[in-house]
Amino acid sequence: MVRNNMKEMAPNSGTFATNWSKRLTAGDRRALARAITLVESSRDDDRALARELLTVLAPHTGGSLRIGLSGAPGVGKSTFIEAFGRALLALGERVAVLAVDPSSARGGGSILGDKTRMERLSRAKEAFIRPSPSNAALGGVARRTREVIRLCEAAGFTVTLIETVGVGQSETMVADMTDVFVLLLNPSGGDDLQGVKRGVMERADLILVNKADGELASAARATVSDYANALRLLRARPDDPPPEVQQIPMAMPVSALTGDGLESAWTQIADLANWRRDQGWRASRRRDQDVHWMQEEIERRLIARFAANPAVSELSPNLREAVATGSLSPEDAADRALAAFFSSMAAAKA
Repeated sequence: MVRNNMKEMAPNSGTFATNWSKRLTAGDRRALARAITLVESSRDDDRALARELLTVLAPHTGGSLRIGLSGAPGVGKSTFIEAFGRALLALGERVAVLAVDPSSARGGGSILGDKTRMERLSRAKEAFIRPSPSNAALGGVARRTREVIRLCEAAGFTVTLIETVGVGQSETMVADMTDVFVLLLNPSGGDDLQGVKRGVMERADLILVNKADGELASAARATVSDYANALRLLRARPDDPPPEVQQIPMAMPVSALTGDGLESAWTQIADLANWRRDQGWRASRRRDQDVHWMQEEIERRLIARFAANPAVSELSPNLREAVATGSLSPEDAADRALAAFFSSMAAAKA
């Protein structure tokens, strides 16, 4: 249990939060890893401790550049992140990588192989890699990714890279918790442009065509051209700089293998982030993200309370059987389940 392991150094929760916040802000990597385990826990007592810790750490959060990275399996996200992360370390940045792996539909587990795939980056003391299972959370990110970002910021990491599970229209959720959203693509024919949904393209600030080296170099250039033309059709967003300042969104070739294009990609990302910060867009964006986070948390807690309600649990088997046999419509079954939930809540208050 996370609670026993972490509370061994503090006799009460107030001391716990104070002591662990000191360890985190001092850059204690072991404390960071254990704090992430705490915030990812679903136990009620661990959740209470996590909220206390995050409250104490709040003044130390918000300082990193948050970059979301999405791309289809096989596009080379892990290889790119290792090369990009090592390039950032060479520039004096401290890099945290939050990699979200798909969970098993059967057991809920995950291979979590990113530390293996990013071997050189994981050995650097100024880098921190944390793989987390998605645990069936939608949007390509884990449920507690937002809290983990704040823990990494409190530990002094200046750039936080969030790698999503894959790419799809629902994976734009990472854009709702980051400052810059990057979409990674393979060199391919123009027909593959149909495979990337408009939703994810509309949210991307930068499209990077990876593997732009060797025999794929010419294909990468053609793909960049295809996507550059497609991006011109998208409507400008309020927080995009004007074209005379910076062309956003844009497509660029990169090679995680040779390192070509990585410096240019970082320049584009940093320039965009700095412009948004100077114009006040970053602060506004983060406030909107926090409001969105609140709404999601309300919805999740309501669903959890509904599922745990005894009246609903008692009624659910009969409703499922009735829907399966066709004697009750799904809508009517939902009405009855909700009626049972609200009735039990009213009776509990009486």
